[in-house]
Amino acid sequence: MQRTLSIVKPDGTAKNVIGDVIKRFESAGLKIIALKRIKLSKEEAKGFYIVHKARPFYDSLTDFMSEGPVVVMAIEGDDAIAKVRDLMGATNPKDAKPGTIRADLATDLERNTVHGSDSPESAAFEIPYFFSALEII
Repeated sequence: MQRTLSIVKPDGTAKNVIGDVIKRFESAGLKIIALKRIKLSKEEAKGFYIVHKARPFYDSLTDFMSEGPVVVMAIEGDDAIAKVRDLMGATNPKDAKPGTIRADLATDLERNTVHGSDSPESAAFEIPYFFSALEII
């Protein structure tokens, strides 16, 4: 069993597609083991995306991620990281395969509806950023 983190970003919560995203994960045999809706402050978004601090999109990404509510979820399953990333599709919705979350629901490179951990190391940082051990069931 592997764990990963996914976030329905502010554009996804604004479009009311939270249930659609969760259904896609669950239909693929993944289990939601923790979930909550929160509003990130700019500082919290900066902390979460600290790995991208030197990248040119860091400020616009953290502005976007703090502009409205998000839904964060810890997900568990066999090969969960790869499964979630496959279900999400390419970062740029224009490059995402039809039937993926980003191809179906996202509008552009930044407003791409979902985030998912890209490695076991990032999942190990990201899950406890949002959830204590007591919140993961």
